[in-house]
Amino acid sequence: MPQSTQRRLRAVPRHARLAAALALSCAALSAQAADEFTVALAIPPAVHDGAPYAAAEALGFFKEENLEVKTIVFQGAGALLPQVANKRVTVGYPTSEPVISSTFGGKDPLPLKYFYNGVPATTMEFAVLADGPIKTLADLRNRKIGVGALTWGTIPGGRAALRTAGLTPGKDVEFVAVGALAAGFQALRNHQVDALNFNSSWNDMLEMSGTPIRRVAYPAVFGETAGNGFIAHLDTLRDNPQLLERFARAYTKGQIACEANPTFCVRAFWKANPQARPEGDEARALKDATTLLSRRLQRVLYTPAGAPRVPGQYDLAAIRAGIKAMADAGEYPSADVPVDKLFTNDLLPRINAFDADAVRARAKAQP
Repeated sequence: MPQSTQRRLRAVPRHARLAAALALSCAALSAQAADEFTVALAIPPAVHDGAPYAAAEALGFFKEENLEVKTIVFQGAGALLPQVANKRVTVGYPTSEPVISSTFGGKDPLPLKYFYNGVPATTMEFAVLADGPIKTLADLRNRKIGVGALTWGTIPGGRAALRTAGLTPGKDVEFVAVGALAAGFQALRNHQVDALNFNSSWNDMLEMSGTPIRRVAYPAVFGETAGNGFIAHLDTLRDNPQLLERFARAYTKGQIACEANPTFCVRAFWKANPQARPEGDEARALKDATTLLSRRLQRVLYTPAGAPRVPGQYDLAAIRAGIKAMADAGEYPSADVPVDKLFTNDLLPRINAFDADAVRARAKAQP
């Protein structure tokens, strides 16, 4: 080492040199030991909802938050929620109906709380064949409605929507298990059912497969109620909110990146999930997948009028209105639900504390 360098080092106080060495050691240890973060899903991710994870991984957003993120699929919200309640996973991504229902009947409330609204607009709808006679909810009288399984957590909302049109599920209309995606699509095409009660992105897929459909929407009161969202144990929210903020910040960056460069995000999703890559015409598959992703992000990141949403924000007034509508329809025994104890926006200021334009520029620079 040159003598001039040695002299400069000796000029630095010994305690300062020790502090600097300790800081460097801690930084190196932190860089090596990323926090494991597990996300429990109720259904396998598809390109429209899985691409933000792939983008956050591919663009280094999870790494920058010192996270190692893994998703685990369970069979529905009923199997997912105990995993979060028992702290076997870090967060879950269920629909809100089962959690709201858990507050009724004198049950001990689940020690869980939603901290990030992943689907702020209702995506569930009824899809019928475009050349058929069904145009309104009332037209579903004496019809069969296909769902993936009779255990789906979205069925209570579908029943409530039908009741607003004067129909009585189980009497005037029947729900039938037909399987998800392709199995359900085939059931509609073959007239095994008269409608499908799937989400809008799945119905996008049905259209892109060559089947013209007509969409019958839920009543407006259900339009802004909470759909799927990230839910965590109350202990995690109290003791380690920064962990949740770091994950949600990277996830939000992934969404914004996918809006800016959806083609890159589709390719990133296919690379991370090769089994999801369609066979055949790759150019057509890429175009369709990009459209699916862009449509979902439009619904998630913007209001129906086109105004930007605050990513992850819950509209508590809309949730209360939706709960009242569910109670009026007989799906909930009461509208007396402790909404403030089930949903929080408290973490959002720190989750959204990043430069969105820089994220967009970074995404657009990708091939």
